[in-house]
Amino acid sequence: MNTHVEDLKDYPQEELATQPIGAWTGQAYRRVVGALRAQLAVENLNQPHWWTLNHAAGAPGTWTRTTLTDRLTPYDDQNTDFDEVYDDLITRGWLTEDTTGAMTLTEDGEAARLRARDRNLTVHRQTHEGITPADFVTTINVLRRIVANHGGNGNLPEQPGK
Repeated sequence: MNTHVEDLKDYPQEELATQPIGAWTGQAYRRVVGALRAQLAVENLNQPHWWTLNHAAGAPGTWTRTTLTDRLTPYDDQNTDFDEVYDDLITRGWLTEDTTGAMTLTEDGEAARLRARDRNLTVHRQTHEGITPADFVTTINVLRRIVANHGGNGNLPEQPGK
């Protein structure tokens, strides 16, 4: 069933408190990630391409195949062969490797990253529609606590280049 934002019903707090968090976070994940993947596909990219472009842009010449694969693998849910991703970006002329294996974006790679970023910002805006910044922050903090409660790392991921 497709419910539009304007069709959302209000429910008593007691009823909402009994809802299965896994079902709702799973559905939210599939919807948001599906929208992101659809936008990236317009540029003939997937999420690992996007992650690679961002990391290479954020810390030019510091990521190697090994260090970047180690960094990205925990976020991958598609059993990605990251070497294929790096090779594809190199073949496109968007990424280079120096003699030490350090990767850097080319001008064309940066242009592609910016196009993909703009597409992702469309999904970001849609995701935030009708949600106050305070409510969004509360949601993120609740999810961080849930992750930590189940033995995961509830800290924010480090940003590339920081």
